[in-house]
Amino acid sequence: MNNSAKYVAYVSSYTTNQKDKYGIRIYDVDMENGRLYEKDQVEITNSSYVTISHNRRFLYSITDFGVEAYRILADGSLEALNRASINGMRGSYLSTDYTDSWLFVAGYHDGKITVLRLLEDGSVGEIADEVFHKGLGSIAERNFRPHVQCVKMTRDNRYLCAADLGLDHINVYSLNHRTGKIRQIDIIHSDIESAPRHIKFSGDGRFLYVVHELKNTISVYSYSDKGDDPQFERIQTVSTLNDYHAGVSAASALNISEDFRYLISTNAGDNSVVIFSIDQETGLLEKKLCLPVSGDYPKDAALFPDNRHLVSLNHESNTMTFFTVDLDRGLIVMNGKELKVEQPNCIIFHRLIQAGTE
Repeated sequence: MNNSAKYVAYVSSYTTNQKDKYGIRIYDVDMENGRLYEKDQVEITNSSYVTISHNRRFLYSITDFGVEAYRILADGSLEALNRASINGMRGSYLSTDYTDSWLFVAGYHDGKITVLRLLEDGSVGEIADEVFHKGLGSIAERNFRPHVQCVKMTRDNRYLCAADLGLDHINVYSLNHRTGKIRQIDIIHSDIESAPRHIKFSGDGRFLYVVHELKNTISVYSYSDKGDDPQFERIQTVSTLNDYHAGVSAASALNISEDFRYLISTNAGDNSVVIFSIDQETGLLEKKLCLPVSGDYPKDAALFPDNRHLVSLNHESNTMTFFTVDLDRGLIVMNGKELKVEQPNCIIFHRLIQAGTE
């Protein structure tokens, strides 16, 4: 990591129960001390998830109105570009392809994937495709219908993976890079009643990581592409919990450190964070720690870019809590007082582009 690099952090949150309408907050990152200092607020309703384009120039957010696009300014502030409808219920997750030509939106509530065109100036264009998942899940009380929770491209930019928490599988789609149309070509089956929630790929793209909400597990898959025939093979499943965990718990977050050496997840109910090291050759995970976060329902958690500090977004206690991390010893130690944020959902660290460096 470049020690002189400067970062900001974007935190999304719900606004329904707030007195204000600021669904995105921007923080200056104090890397040395592992703290965040608020510098700006963005008025947006119910920002359930945000993502940054791969060229690092634009930020996109879920909103009640569909999606909203922002230009990232030199100091990390956001300049609104436009908003676009997704022709359905409010989304739960969004991501771009690796050329930043297409924006994919996951629909938890209506079980839909929406593909929107991205324009050269970063704004969101028209809807290119809409695909509804079909089928019945295994848990009548909740998973009786599709819930698309996460959508993410393979790193070779060939296939879109869509985690369906309701149907216990991940649909794999080919992408027509000219039209934005997607076509299902494979299914990755998860265990029954496991509820795949979020997915991430390793830095080199050879491994897929899937966190399962109801089983509190992370599965590792090897990935290869045999000429328009993607191959996913499960090679490991690990628990996100300790043996002495709280009785009722649900896995939530899934993040990878900036250097791709560590995988981070959280457990609601148990109210803990778990960190795994990633074997760079085999992709396999080794648990380094699983410890309390001093907050209720850690919906997201992330290592600071230097891997020496951690922040947990505690959705039900309306706080962010901070920790100093010793990964060699498997310890986290509370670092200063909590920071109040109403119903935080996710956090993204963003390295500022320094003049003359890009």
